[in-house]
Amino acid sequence: MILNVEKLDVFIGSTQILRNVSFWMNEGEIICLLGRNGAGKSSLLKSIVGLYPCRSGKIFFRGNEITSFSSRKRILFGIGYSPGDARVFPDLTVEENILLSTWIRNRKVKDVIFNFEKIFTIFPRIKTLLTRKGLNLSGGEKKMVSIARALALNPSLLLLDEAFEGLAPLVVKHFTEALTQIRGLGVTILLGESNVRFASQTVERSYIVERGEIIFEGHPRQILENEKLLKLVGR
Repeated sequence: MILNVEKLDVFIGSTQILRNVSFWMNEGEIICLLGRNGAGKSSLLKSIVGLYPCRSGKIFFRGNEITSFSSRKRILFGIGYSPGDARVFPDLTVEENILLSTWIRNRKVKDVIFNFEKIFTIFPRIKTLLTRKGLNLSGGEKKMVSIARALALNPSLLLLDEAFEGLAPLVVKHFTEALTQIRGLGVTILLGESNVRFASQTVERSYIVERGEIIFEGHPRQILENEKLLKLVGR
């Protein structure tokens, strides 16, 4: 088991945004958190990477409790994160955006899997964009760069928030193929996604998040075949 979340409660101010959330992932899986916008998917991913503090509950990564770790320590421990809005730095080139991760990680790490050449095999388009500034990228290109930047940290767990949102079907196909390649290189992937049909092309298991709680676990096909569950995820 690479990730285990136990009875997580998270607040922003006095508002509770996650309630008694528990779920787990085995190494090598691609798992999806499904739900409408505002259901709590992004909040859960941010809690795992340490951007939102936990009021109660525990997070275990590779058998180690990381609940009190800073975001930086979690990242260096092997968790990569690509936010839903990509957060590509507009005044930096694509190459500089990706290099930021190599400056953060320990330069003494010997087995660096995700160097530029490996990233180019996953996202060939990035090779042609290296000198382009972030502000001149399309939405799909920004998502590619954001994922590549997370991969440059050499993670064993990759958190992707709304990786398919706003993408054309052909681009979604390229992204799902990229996720399969990434998983093949030994990275476990946790998606936050609102489109169950896209998720069903990629993931083995899914959790439905509704009002900050996990209310279902199963394969996305089970959701597609159940009208009540489909209404909960919105599509």
